[in-house]
Parts: sequence; C-alpha cells; structure tokens
Amino acid sequence: MTTLPLIPPDEADRMAAVRRYDILDTPPDGAFDRIAAAAAALFDVPIAIVSIVDSDRIWFKSHHGLKDVTEIGRDPGLCASAILGHEPWVVTDAITDPRSLANPIVAGDTGFRFYAGAPLRTGDGHNLGTLCVLDHQPREVSAAETDILTHLASLVVDQLELRLNARRAIALAESRLEQAQDLATALQRSLLPPALPDIPGLDIAAVYQPASRYQVGGDFYDLFPVDGSTWGLSIGDVCGKGPEAAGRTSQARYSMRAAAIHETAPSRVLEVVNEALLVDAEPLLEEPFVTALFARLQLHPGGATVTFAAAGHPLPTVLRADGTVEQVGEPGTLLGVLSETRCTDATVELATGDTMVLITDGVTDSGDPRLEQHGLENVLRSCRGLPPARIVASIQAAIAPEQADDVAMLVLAAS
Repeated sequence: MTTLPLIPPDEADRMAAVRRYDILDTPPDGAFDRIAAAAAALFDVPIAIVSIVDSDRIWFKSHHGLKDVTEIGRDPGLCASAILGHEPWVVTDAITDPRSLANPIVAGDTGFRFYAGAPLRTGDGHNLGTLCVLDHQPREVSAAETDILTHLASLVVDQLELRLNARRAIALAESRLEQAQDLATALQRSLLPPALPDIPGLDIAAVYQPASRYQVGGDFYDLFPVDGSTWGLSIGDVCGKGPEAAGRTSQARYSMRAAAIHETAPSRVLEVVNEALLVDAEPLLEEPFVTALFARLQLHPGGATVTFAAAGHPLPTVLRADGTVEQVGEPGTLLGVLSETRCTDATVELATGDTMVLITDGVTDSGDPRLEQHGLENVLRSCRGLPPARIVASIQAAIAPEQADDVAMLVLAAS
C-alpha cells in the first residue's frame, strides 16, 4: 500500500492544544464510549479506541473492547504515527508492515494485525490523538470506510469542542458573577458606615448579611453624632434589590442624617424622610417602600436614654440585665408610600447591663422555619450577660443557613 508523506508537526503547539482541551486523565464519558462502540460495529472489529497522544504516552479516553488498559507508551508505528498526517493511518497487516512491526501491541501478547486510525484534528490544525479500530486479523479497508472513520473522528473533536466551550462559558459566567459580587459589595459598603464609632459607656456591634453575594440589598444601619451629647441611630429596609433599591437606601439614610440635625423628635425625622422620598419619586413609577427606625441616644451616668420612632419597621427588643426580654414602642406607617406618616415617639431607659437589639425583618422572616419575634426573644434570653458581638453571633446562628432575605442588626448595651 502507499505510504503517506509525514508532516512534521510543531510538537510544542500540539501539546498546548492538548492541554487546552483539558481532556487527559478525565473520567469515562458516555459520548466518547458511544462513538468508539459505533466505530467497532461499523468496521466489525473487536477494539475501538479514542486516544490522546501526550508528550510521553498515549492515553485512552475510551477503549471499547479493551479491558484494564488505559494508556500505553508513545511508541512509533500506530497512534503516535497517525497524528503526524492529515489522513487516516492504515496498517492492513502489522506483522508485515515495517512501520508497525516493533510496536508493543503488535509484537506483544495482544497480537494486533489490523489498525486504522483517523487523527482527531482541531479547527486550528492540531492533531490531538486518534479514533482507531483494531483487529487480531489482517484486513483491507475501502475509501468509504476510511471516510466513515474520519467523520467519526470529527464527532469526537466536536465533543471536545462542546466541553471546551462549556468550560469557557462557565468560566465567563463565574467571572461575571465575581464582578457582580465585587460591585454589589462596593455599593453595599457605601450604604453602611465604614466603622462603628467608639462611644464611652456604650458597647456596640452591628452586622449586614446579604441574602445574595451578587446583588446589593436594601437593608442599612447607621450610627452618627448629632451634637456633643446626642447620637443618632437608624436602621431600615428598602423593598426590593438592585440599583433602584440601593438608591432609595442611600436617600433614606442620608435624609435621616440631615433631618436629625434640625428635628429633635424621631417621629418628625421620619416625616422629613418620607417627604424626601415622595418628592424624588418618579411619576408613574411604583417606587419601593421603605421601613425605618430612627432613635436619638443620650448617655448619662448609669446608662442611656433612647427615644425612637418606627415607620413600618420591626420594633426594638430590649434584653434587661436580669434576663427579661421585652419589645418596646409602637409600629408606624411605611415611608415613601403615603403623603402623611403616622409614627409615635417612645422612650426607653437602658441601665447598666441592659441591651437594645435593632433588626430588619430578614432576621425574623428569612429562616426555615422562621425565627419570628418569639424565637428572637428566646435567643436573647439565652444571651444574658453576653456582649453585643456575641449576641449578634447567636442571632446569626439561629437563622443560618436558611437565610432568604437580607439581614441587618444593630445591638447596643449600656456599660
């Protein structure tokens, strides 16, 4: 038979292509096994192999009819030679063909006599390996049969391309998710105070825990000085997620800061925030509503006085030094919905050792089962004598890992 001229490949480029497909040493795959089985059936031979030629070995991705053999050395004469050309490599009787006589699978116990291998040629011209069929008997093949083998080899390459494209798509999706996470984290960070202030006589802990790492939420908290003796506390939740909710969050938070300078009553601060949200709402658009709580805190010897008002927001829960727990205040109307709000001021005295817990509704509503207010109170009863940071951790443990909503907490204890 005619010996085809060999085309010297650039082995470094070919091996780079092999590495690109990341196929070596991967588990068995039904798609490749079915192609090998089809090749064996069409050629009526016992053995069909999908092989990848590595730098020092020939590894079998699929080996129909050949048990307990997954690779052989890269000896010349069969697969290692078949990748050197563009056309199928055919050996009709291996023991009489000088190209393959010394090959181990010809001269060894297996005693293969017939070999036909079509190169697995990529779109950019690299031969990764072969789809080959083998028999213990010598035989001839027709041009039509070698065409079939070439088409089956193309199907193998198509499968490799599908897997490569899938990996690339996954990598791109992961990269975009990572970018989304970075953007969401940066935006969320801008909606929270960079650090809690150090206030003598007060121990403070806070946490924001998003339900999704990839989307900015609407929960926020804040703690800032109003004047030389008063601190402003706020916590809130904007309905929805994403940039629109983030914009409303920023608007609500900074409106409270501005209003706190001019208004002494927390209820009046919330009214100003409501007015600002309504003024900036776009006509014909349903803007997300806001729940919020604003408090003014004044320290004095032996504790602190907290005056607050809530607008559709969970009320504060107080853990007393003696272990009793109570929810304080009265609920009010949502912000950003109605032209008039109904919020009531309430005052709570915190003696030394008393702790006030401010939360968003994700704390009580997002667990499975939901923690709810009575569950929160049970957690707090078990936290008697613990500092705010430990209390925050205990509440987080009670709702994780089934958190379905953003969570914000601000816990302060009179010390």
